[in-house]
Amino acid sequence: MAIRKIMVIGAGQMGGGIAQVAAEAGLQVVLNDIDRAFIDKRMVFIAGLLDKKLSKGRISAADKEAILARLIPSTDLKDAAEVDFVVEAASENMTIKENIFRTLDTVAKPGVILASNTSSLPITQLAATTTRPAQIIGMHFMNPVPVMKLVEVIRGIATSDQTYAQVKALAEKLGKVPVEVNDYPGFIANRILMPMINEAVYCLYEGVADAEAIDTVMQLGMAHPMGPLTLADFIGLDTCLAIMEVLYAGFADSKYRPCPLLRKMVSAGWLGKKSGKGFFDYRA
Repeated sequence: MAIRKIMVIGAGQMGGGIAQVAAEAGLQVVLNDIDRAFIDKRMVFIAGLLDKKLSKGRISAADKEAILARLIPSTDLKDAAEVDFVVEAASENMTIKENIFRTLDTVAKPGVILASNTSSLPITQLAATTTRPAQIIGMHFMNPVPVMKLVEVIRGIATSDQTYAQVKALAEKLGKVPVEVNDYPGFIANRILMPMINEAVYCLYEGVADAEAIDTVMQLGMAHPMGPLTLADFIGLDTCLAIMEVLYAGFADSKYRPCPLLRKMVSAGWLGKKSGKGFFDYRA
């Protein structure tokens, strides 16, 4: 099946980014969320990013209008009946995702691939909630989507070769570099990244150094573009904790135990940049 029109579920940072790159690649994009206000806010944000490209001469005014015209707002999952491909980018919560996939399975045309942008949750488990497990796959974009080239393409135990080939081709059409990954907790990116962040939190928790020193060591000593604690703030400490919990439960290995300080900060509502305070203070 040729993929010309897709649905992106979730108008947040990840879903909005996926919708933008798909529209820029010439696809029609149904951008779905539970609240039209979320979609409208994201459309304004995307228009702002396109204005920056326009000012730099990377696109024309006609290009900008054409890209925005390819973005179609939706607040009803039944609109999935009209598309050739669906990628879900809702909250990183298995119950929410399973409910979405059950609905999509009854609405989407037979043979349509249903992908999840999950950063850590099991694709095989999501697939088991549907009658089309061979057409279920993970498509984990990196943040920010318009900038980052990598897409982890995660195969569940039942994902077919044909499904993988179609998603690989779609990722390339979007200007991304797809990497094939099998379905294990955290996949590759977060299985490596999150324990590093968690260990940095332990260094702070145990008083090895302050947050600025920890980040400076990793930036200047290991050539990381961003320190692990700043990166955690950017990702969201609640998201970091959720992924560590998936790793800890999935492997039953103490090396994945979330740092108590990370738990405490999430409990306090100190979630990083999005809440104004995390390991660093963004309220100013």
